[in-house]
Amino acid sequence: MATRSGKGLLVLCFLLLLLLVSSSQARRLTARQHFEVRKHLKRLNKTPIKTIESPDGDLIDCVHPYHQPAFDHPFLKNHTIQMQPSFHPDRMFGTSMVESSTEKSDITQLWHTNGRCPDGTIPIRRTTKEDVLRASSVKRFGKKSHRSIPRPISINPDLVNENGHQHAIAYVEGDKFYGAKATINVWQPKIQQSNEFSLSQLWILGGSFGQDLNSIEAGWQVSPDLYGDNNTRLFTYWTSDAYQATGCYNLLCSGFIQINSQIAMGASISPISGFGGSQYDISILVWKDPKQGNWWMQFGNDYVLGYWPSFLFSYLADSATMIEWGGEVVNSEPDGEHTSTQMGSGHFPDEGFGKASYFRNIQIVDSSNNLRAPKDIGTFTEQSSCYDVQNGNNGEWGNYFYYGGPGKNPNCP
Repeated sequence: MATRSGKGLLVLCFLLLLLLVSSSQARRLTARQHFEVRKHLKRLNKTPIKTIESPDGDLIDCVHPYHQPAFDHPFLKNHTIQMQPSFHPDRMFGTSMVESSTEKSDITQLWHTNGRCPDGTIPIRRTTKEDVLRASSVKRFGKKSHRSIPRPISINPDLVNENGHQHAIAYVEGDKFYGAKATINVWQPKIQQSNEFSLSQLWILGGSFGQDLNSIEAGWQVSPDLYGDNNTRLFTYWTSDAYQATGCYNLLCSGFIQINSQIAMGASISPISGFGGSQYDISILVWKDPKQGNWWMQFGNDYVLGYWPSFLFSYLADSATMIEWGGEVVNSEPDGEHTSTQMGSGHFPDEGFGKASYFRNIQIVDSSNNLRAPKDIGTFTEQSSCYDVQNGNNGEWGNYFYYGGPGKNPNCP
């Protein structure tokens, strides 16, 4: 008995030793991680001229334009900011934010209630340590997963939900496109799991759906992992290698050059549409400057935000080959099951205005650099019982579609 007792004591001591060693290693790993986080925050958070605290807790730093993260890129060391595009497409269906489709109101972001950035600066949402630590790694912070583009042409039904991304989109292809525009209904979809998101955006795509895909994206999103809350926020994204190493959200890496002092990438949008109540939408235009070759973004009628330099891209240095508009969610459940993360308003398209979410006045920029209605619009969704899309056309809204859904429901297990 004494021998067995002695062996038991030795085993206990050995387990305690392992626990102490692993605990020590965890502390060292945490220290290394915190060092990397601090270094990354120093790169992202530039010295502000002024800081504005938003009611939602965000800190908006007003930064000199040449101090923004874009200028950490080696190709931009001697870059002179292009303060305005050399060309703007014809304006059609010009609205900034619309209530109930008729009463106009100004585009606002929540931080505007506490002030604005002065002229000669740009607003940047300050990144916190908590923001970075929510990411899988410092390297992946601010990046989408590798598979987040809908593939309406070559989708394999056997692969539905393999990567957890679900879509409900309208799209055009088979031509050269030099931009796109849409007016997007703004909602605050419910997210079941913190590692999921829901967004509504336009995609400007070039290349194949392999590892050479170029993409420029803009719209609104709810992403607890990225922002730490469930607010609806303006966002942009870009990649030149199918989300592998290049690109990021907003200004979280070198790339997009902002020139506007009024709108902050990643900041909360206000107000938000209500079910059966007032409806609000935002207008987004992305187009290619035919002289400089840069891709510009405009928010509403009045806010030209900035541009993606053409050197960031391979295929998009020339033109896009596909445009997509619509919604995307990430579903984290395995084996084809679904969470109840909502897309759009969380209601199906057939419920119509005030209940379902919509895109209206969708347009493309053609080879003559004019905005025009797209031809041969296709629609696509992986599982219409979870999220669906229905398109149409009328005199007031031009080409439009309703989209979205609740995710998990009796017909979507």
